[in-house]
Amino acid sequence: MSIRSVDAAHLVLTDLDLSDCRFAGAVHLDQLRLEGRCVFDTPPSGIRRRGVVFERWTPRRTLAEEHYWRTGQGRSGWKTAPGGGDVPGPTTVAPLYRQLRKSLEDGKNEPDAADFYYGEMEMRRNDPDRPRGERFLLAVYWALSGYGLRASRAVGWLLGAMAATVLAMMLWGLAAQDMDPVSRGTVDGRRVQLTTRTPDPVDPSRPYARRLSGDRFERSLRVVIDSVVFRSSEQGLTTAGTCIEMASRVTEPILLAFAALSVRSRVKR
Repeated sequence: MSIRSVDAAHLVLTDLDLSDCRFAGAVHLDQLRLEGRCVFDTPPSGIRRRGVVFERWTPRRTLAEEHYWRTGQGRSGWKTAPGGGDVPGPTTVAPLYRQLRKSLEDGKNEPDAADFYYGEMEMRRNDPDRPRGERFLLAVYWALSGYGLRASRAVGWLLGAMAATVLAMMLWGLAAQDMDPVSRGTVDGRRVQLTTRTPDPVDPSRPYARRLSGDRFERSLRVVIDSVVFRSSEQGLTTAGTCIEMASRVTEPILLAFAALSVRSRVKR
């Protein structure tokens, strides 16, 4: 139920149910050894409503201290602290997750340590004592990839960004027609001089519905795929299309890297 005030430097817990165990107040928690099947609690399952916002918690290992704190914040489905005792806040709970994560990492258990890393980042994101800028960055990191641990979230954002970029390219990015090089020259006796140049792209002027054609979709898709892998597109782009391509070459590779990082964190040995 609790290891408060315990020196965990030489403590080994084996095959125990730790879903209600309190870790706050333990010493040398980063040297604790978890062996066998030690069970931790998990967040509430399903979709829950909080005012006008719907929430869904992803499965992970959680500490009892986080359950008690979230219940105090008005979240439903989390456990209530027994006996109305003191409930530690994010400032206290974050180091608990960090030390337990280090304990598992030292035991070469990287995949299971990822859950404690997620909990640590959640506490940092919800800690009112941290600067707003840091909390904002953590919120963006959480929304895009679940702190680099939720590959499905990163892939979903990547596909959404690619779809939006393809649509923007079809509507405003591609030139009205292919820009084929034009050669012009002069003949002076036996001397021939030729100049080859490519005309400037012409903005599309057709109605939006006519711009959504199969040919423009294929060309737009090629531009987007080239952007993801840092290749320069050879398509004729308008000024708006150039800006769209530059933005996609920054955002979409980052989302791809988040997805790769999420998979790596779950299969790392």
